[in-house]
Amino acid sequence: MSELVRMISVDGTLTVMAVDSTDIVNRMEQIHQTSAVTSAALGRLLTAASMMGAVLKGKDNSITLRMSGDGPAGSVIAVSDSSGNVRGYVANPVVEIPLNDKGKLDVAGAIGRNGNLTVMKDLGMKEPYIGQVPIVSGEIAEDITSYFATSEQTPTVCALGVLVNPDLSIKAAGGFIIQLLPTAMDDTIDMVEECIKGIPSVTQMLTDGMTPEQICRSVLKTFELDFLDSSSPEYKCNCSKERVSKALLTLGKDELREMANDPVTEVSCHFCDKKYRFMPSEILKLAE
Repeated sequence: MSELVRMISVDGTLTVMAVDSTDIVNRMEQIHQTSAVTSAALGRLLTAASMMGAVLKGKDNSITLRMSGDGPAGSVIAVSDSSGNVRGYVANPVVEIPLNDKGKLDVAGAIGRNGNLTVMKDLGMKEPYIGQVPIVSGEIAEDITSYFATSEQTPTVCALGVLVNPDLSIKAAGGFIIQLLPTAMDDTIDMVEECIKGIPSVTQMLTDGMTPEQICRSVLKTFELDFLDSSSPEYKCNCSKERVSKALLTLGKDELREMANDPVTEVSCHFCDKKYRFMPSEILKLAE
């Protein structure tokens, strides 16, 4: 089961959250049959979305992250609700490229270094909030950090990781986000920078058996932290036949009438691959 923990420093200068998203990313790989590098790319984005979603206030709020680069993976999308439950997909789930110069999966090569990270928050207002920043590295964590610095003026440290087994299942996945609060002084930044020097990767900490709470305390070892809350986010799709019907309405009368000539129309959900079948009579009813 995935676990997400949020904590705050006793002096009120920063917050930190960490998530073990291994089960979430395993479920994603099973649904989308992703190759190793696309599992790492989409897995990292899902992990970030889960943490960013978990801080939304409203029950029906949601956040969508879209990496649109010029790499072979195409668009990579992750959506989270306010409980940190996520769903996502990648335009091209199977990408085979060489390892990067560090001998690791080349996520930046799969996503591309030219393009944008778009963050859309649906907070129940008339219009969603949309922030967009150029891709900084394509490695995702740096791009999330850049988004917070540019669009929300919040000094942030983000780390994300996905470790893929030889059989393409997920050995470990997770991440953490440290954010300074307005009360933080310059020496707080220096202390955080000192704390995160030389820390192991998130996947190393997880494979060593560390919990999200232990990761929070480990990466900020000189800070005294208070526990805020924890949750168990999942890979969770909210699709339904009613939602798919609404999507079909956007095709317009003429195209729907043409579709009604088929014995059955099958529509697959991008996020969970669930299939919905519509008979000609149902398609004609939508056309009306």
